Order: sequence, then C-alpha cells, then structure tokens
Amino acid sequence: MSTSINNISIKKLQKDDLQIFKEMIQLFVDVFERETFSMPKSDHLQKLLQNDAFYAFCVLAESKVIGGITIYVQEQYYVNKPLAYIYDLAIAQPYQRQGIGKKLLLHINQFCRKNGFEETYVPAEKDDNQAVDFYRSTKPAYEQEVIHFSYVLNKKT
Repeated sequence: MSTSINNISIKKLQKDDLQIFKEMIQLFVDVFERETFSMPKSDHLQKLLQNDAFYAFCVLAESKVIGGITIYVQEQYYVNKPLAYIYDLAIAQPYQRQGIGKKLLLHINQFCRKNGFEETYVPAEKDDNQAVDFYRSTKPAYEQEVIHFSYVLNKKT
C-alpha cells in the first residue's frame, strides 16, 4: 500500500525533541526489521541530541514522523573540514518510492555544504539491492566498494 504525500517538512531535531527522536528510531526499527531491538534509555538519547557531533533530521507529514536520517560528524586531520557520516536513512514503507528519501538526502547535503563539511558519505551493504539502487539514483560524486571489519567488544560467550 502506498500513501501519496505532497506536503512534507524536514526538521532538524533539537535537544527538546526527545519524543520525536524516539518515534524516528522506532521507524528505523520497523523499516530495517530489527526484531531484537529495545529502545535505549531516554537519558542516553537526550545526550545524543545535545551532542554537537550528532545530527538527526526527521521527515514529517502532518506532525507524523514518516522518515529520518542520523549523521555523525567526523573531524579530519588531513583537512580542516569535517565529514558527515550518514548512519541511518529510512522512509516509512507506505511513503517509499515517492522521492521523499531523495529530498531528505538533498536537504542534508545542502545543510552540510552550508555548514562547511567537505562531504557526506553513506555505507550500503552490497547485497541490499534496494539501498544500493536508491543511493545510485541520487547521483553521488563517486562510489567505492569497501569491506568493513567489525570487532564486537565485551561479547558474552
């Protein structure tokens, strides 16, 4: 089922937007089908919203969260401009494939350009065809194929 939407707004979350942030996180959980997720404590999420190295933007349709994006700011030592690492970007299923994700990404790129970032970048899992196709459709400056190595710390055995 698709829901047509023309009147959307994009909101940069502020420190007092904890409830909207939680709604956005729940949207990520639903879209990414994270079955074993439990919402972090409010004080942790509040700390993130107050962190200058973290941004969260949500897409609203009539006060309802229908999308969102989170960004971590990475300072560099090669140049004086930071990078914007897009961690999560999702649009609720009924609103997908209507250009909302592209509008959100364009908004973020404009925000970052205006605020002196060198570039934005986002990882996509190679086998996530929908994500790869989406990001390719946004006409990125370039695409790299990389392998990420993760180390789970304090894993219970």
